Amino acid sequence: MIIQLNQTVNEEIVATLLKRLAATPATVIRIGTHVAVPEVNQVTLMADEAAQVAEIIEKTPAAVLGSRLFQPEDTIIKLPHSTIGGKGGFTMMAGPCSVESEEHVRRMAKVAKEGGATLLRGGAYKPRTSPYSFQGLGEDGLKYLRAAADENGMDVITEVMDETHVDLIAKYTDVFQIGARNMQNFSLLKAVGKTKVPVALKRGLAGTIDDLLNASEYIAAGGNHQIMLLERGIRTFDNKYTRNTFDLAAVPVLQKLTHYPVIVDPSHAVGEWDLVTPMAHAGVASGASGMIVEIHDDPEHAFSDGPQALKPKTYLKMTKEVFELKELMNSWEA
Repeated sequence: MIIQLNQTVNEEIVATLLKRLAATPATVIRIGTHVAVPEVNQVTLMADEAAQVAEIIEKTPAAVLGSRLFQPEDTIIKLPHSTIGGKGGFTMMAGPCSVESEEHVRRMAKVAKEGGATLLRGGAYKPRTSPYSFQGLGEDGLKYLRAAADENGMDVITEVMDETHVDLIAKYTDVFQIGARNMQNFSLLKAVGKTKVPVALKRGLAGTIDDLLNASEYIAAGGNHQIMLLERGIRTFDNKYTRNTFDLAAVPVLQKLTHYPVIVDPSHAVGEWDLVTPMAHAGVASGASGMIVEIHDDPEHAFSDGPQALKPKTYLKMTKEVFELKELMNSWEA
């Protein structure tokens, strides 16, 4: 249930109402004039309480906090160097899949910045299919990533794999990335939900749109409403030619259902560098609020995900085209 309060209310009466609802017992979450009570479908209001209420919505989705019924306005996430979400905006995030060395991530940060990226990506803790593959540099990698970003006036986005790493990674990052394999790691979602660090939640390999929205609700229910959703392709019956199936229809669908920014990840979606640019174009055309891509100056010897990484020259050409396309799209809406 969602209770839409009037713009001007008697806070003492509202507090009494919320206390009564919480005694049901039920979860009561208030943000401004919006009150969500997920476990309750109907309520009987006293006369003075009814005078504070503009509307009651009894039928709500499971992911009520992320729904546009609860918050019609777009969520806009503001970082020191980036603004993510909002009409007409587009945020580029780029960097190597893994932080390989201090020198390498510094080189890639300069390339990322030149291409218009305001967030530097890079993994210091890497979830790998094989336990014998490179697992990341750990805290040293985080230090290198942070220093490279600061040197270029950028924000940091990096993956957190385990709830025990949350406090450590929070010292170095501006955005937690939750990887596809951890989309339904509910302990981890609850842990980042208790922080004030924005979260980029990737859609799971076989996750439905509702699965993704319900996963985001774990973060929001913990008190962290700075969430963005990442479409990175899903596993279907055909992965012979592409790593995954890039579900770009999910972008406008999610934008209709939720107020969170939707980001596309063409690198992980297709898994082949020569397919990334056309899918980046498509991602922009779908209306995404931003994009995250992988770059590397020697992808043949990358520690991880080399085949999908763009070389600097290709990346710079791609970003030029992407921003031009976004500018053209904005002119259509003007």
